[in-house]
Amino acid sequence: MKNAKFNNRDPVYVQVIRHFKEEIATGLLEPGQEIPSRRELANKLKINPNTAQRAYKEMEEEGLIYTERNLPSRITKDEQILKTVREELIMQAVSSFVHAVRSINVPVDEVLNLVKEKYAEEGKEREGDNHD
Repeated sequence: MKNAKFNNRDPVYVQVIRHFKEEIATGLLEPGQEIPSRRELANKLKINPNTAQRAYKEMEEEGLIYTERNLPSRITKDEQILKTVREELIMQAVSSFVHAVRSINVPVDEVLNLVKEKYAEEGKEREGDNHD
């Protein structure tokens, strides 16, 4: 788990869960992959161990992770849950984008064209990054 940057708006445990979801959605964490212990995570992120415990408890309740007996916790292999995580993040991004664009009254056709252009541009930049 890379260094997470925490904001002051949301509870830290919620931000930890969001960070895991982002890493799951982007493939940085794979189905069945072992994750750090609660204590390791707390040390790595410099958060209270109780906060790490709460994040893991919530993720277990959501089915994002599972823990068998005394073994380390792992990312779920449930494809439906994994698909839902990805869709949830996409919808959050789209909602905040639409909210921002709506506030400046940009016509939807113009927005869609700008998004397509930017998407293509970003894709080319990423391809360039991969060839270094």
